[in-house]
Amino acid sequence: MFNFSGTRPTNLGVKDGKLAACPGTPNCVCSQSEDPKFKIEPLPPIMIADLKTIVANMERSTIIEETDNYLYAEFKSKLMGYVDDVEFYRDSDANVVQVRSASRLGKSDLGVNRKRIEEIRSQL
Repeated sequence: MFNFSGTRPTNLGVKDGKLAACPGTPNCVCSQSEDPKFKIEPLPPIMIADLKTIVANMERSTIIEETDNYLYAEFKSKLMGYVDDVEFYRDSDANVVQVRSASRLGKSDLGVNRKRIEEIRSQL
């Protein structure tokens, strides 16, 4: 119906073993954040291909990029067309999958990004 997709961020991906920090608005979660407002636990070690299967089967998801240790997907909200950028990084050093899920636009997401990551966690 509406399309509030915004512009794809240019700071996505893994840089020096880290996903991008949350932008400071309460519509983001990141397992590598030091700030408790944004902190979420990383996922257990799982192959990116297995995560891709879970993500691809979720509503309104689009896989954008996949490597052996990284997965990037976009999720679009049903009514307004808001886009969230969701990243997974298989961190071999920490033996976990680091995650980041952030809305492109707006300030509050009413907990949608956190709920999405927890839903993925429950499917592992």
